[in-house]
Amino acid sequence: MQRGARARSTKQKAHIARYEMLRDQEAPEQDRQVEIVAGSSRLGKTTIECENIWKGYDDRTLIRDFTYNFLRHDRVGIIGPNGCGKSTLIKMIVGQETPDQGRITIGQTVKIGYFSQESDQMDPDMRVIDYVKEGGEVLHTSEGTMTATVLMERFLFTADQQYSRIGKLSGGEKRRLYLLRILMEAPNVLILDEPTNDLDITTLALLEDYLDGFDGIVLTVSHDRYFLDRVVNRIFAFEGGTITQYEGGYTDYQYKSGGEESLQQAGQAPAEEKKVNRSNWKEGQEKKLKMSYKEQREYETIEQDINDLEEKIQRLEEETLACATDFVKLGEITKDKEEAENQLMEKMERWEYLEELAEQIAAGK
Repeated sequence: MQRGARARSTKQKAHIARYEMLRDQEAPEQDRQVEIVAGSSRLGKTTIECENIWKGYDDRTLIRDFTYNFLRHDRVGIIGPNGCGKSTLIKMIVGQETPDQGRITIGQTVKIGYFSQESDQMDPDMRVIDYVKEGGEVLHTSEGTMTATVLMERFLFTADQQYSRIGKLSGGEKRRLYLLRILMEAPNVLILDEPTNDLDITTLALLEDYLDGFDGIVLTVSHDRYFLDRVVNRIFAFEGGTITQYEGGYTDYQYKSGGEESLQQAGQAPAEEKKVNRSNWKEGQEKKLKMSYKEQREYETIEQDINDLEEKIQRLEEETLACATDFVKLGEITKDKEEAENQLMEKMERWEYLEELAEQIAAGK
């Protein structure tokens, strides 16, 4: 955790002290990945092979002569300006669109889970748990088998919610349910189209943990710098119709491409062949570095989230002393405290990232 240049308030210094205490203490015996273990089916030698792919619309070439054979544990992030062809590439891979030229080969053992920007149609009268069970009753993981009920609990669906009707869920809960249904199908290739747009911060953290243990290919389109740095190890950048490969996450891409531009501008064509300009971007897009709408929302509330977690940990510490002779209750409190501390660590890391981003934006004004 690095310190930003701006002076910290007393409260912020307290946050940092708590973070450093949690960071330096001995890790709990139970690994967090045991809590969110990933399931997938076996992936054979042939995965997804894209050979000399061309695609365009209305005399505009989006994808020019793209060739790539996906490796078994690839973690690939796709970036570029809006309308450049990111989702089109994904839709060709899942078979919803066809290339103008070239060939895409899908291996016989490949099982794709596609989290699209539009959720499947859900029957509002169907029970939540029945929707998930349509994907699968049991998930086989490195820790053994996991039932749909257990996975739903891990993804924050209470017992009451599991047996309620889908129509009673909020929009965000339906997106989480859609994701859970996909994971329950045990894919060995996960394709995520802008997953950070509609999932709340807690669900994103759960998804990131899940992907840590996922034994397959992950391909994601995202405008979220933090998510890309957290999840991927290779970047495909759309650059004027050509897809250029960069090793590492988004920060590595930004360094290697020599630019300090915002992620929304990633993929802009080189100056000598500017085929992409402001008219192609989302309305209101600016060249200067700025937070995304989701980052700004999070930045406004994250200190309160940290305060709430610190208060929860303090309360659990007090309960630990009060229940010193009740070993069953003590075990439950200890587990809750470890989970809260892990959540606090994630929030603090995220807070530091947003603080540094805010400082960079302020310095650029």
